[in-house]
Amino acid sequence: MSKPRVAFFDFACCEGCQLEALNFGPEFLNLIELIDIVNFREAISDDRWDFDIAFIEGSCTRNSDIPRLQKIRDQAKVVIALGACSSIAGVNAIKNLQPLDEVKSYVYGDKKDWIDTAEARPIDQVIKVDGHIPGCPIDRKDFIRTVQALLLGKKIPDHEYPVCLECRLKENECLLTLGKPCMGPITKGGCDAIEPTYGQPCNGCRGLVDDPNIVSCQEMLKKHNLSVDDVKNYFTIFNSYRKEGKNA
Repeated sequence: MSKPRVAFFDFACCEGCQLEALNFGPEFLNLIELIDIVNFREAISDDRWDFDIAFIEGSCTRNSDIPRLQKIRDQAKVVIALGACSSIAGVNAIKNLQPLDEVKSYVYGDKKDWIDTAEARPIDQVIKVDGHIPGCPIDRKDFIRTVQALLLGKKIPDHEYPVCLECRLKENECLLTLGKPCMGPITKGGCDAIEPTYGQPCNGCRGLVDDPNIVSCQEMLKKHNLSVDDVKNYFTIFNSYRKEGKNA
């Protein structure tokens, strides 16, 4: 029986999630025994298009990206959004909060008309996606679990509990009580609460849980003496895009 053929692609991103996958070491090497990687610019020179599974990092920020995304979708049996940029548009979506023409002028000056750019979107707003591995960068265990599920024909993991649950399981001190604007109460878990565990507030890079109580979270942040700007800044770092088409 032939091994599943896997390809990695990137759009608007830093490619950090792909590099994180390569940093898995022995765990990644174990996966190599079970899959055949045929397209992965960060790791190999092959550029084949006979793949079964496609991992896509990066958001769609140019209309010219759309045909390439559709080509990947047409070829792949399974498409997985890899990381925050492809799953929720990530930091790229901050530009959506301002008129696009103003953003282009600010960044590119009098060369703005040379640039092909559009609203930043997660890739599932352009093509059908079969699963997401969120985070900035992705979590190692989360990636391994997803690949294992794909190989076994099982449901791809989706974390609908907040980061706060993982903090409680690890008996972490709540950072909100220390005056830090943590997004843990409304952010999807699955990262083992890595940032709060080391004293850094969650910044929402895994996206919001379904039906998040944003008003309650805002009130909680204000209760701990955090300014309106603190609250707004943390809400918009990674979650400026709303999948129903409305920006924060």
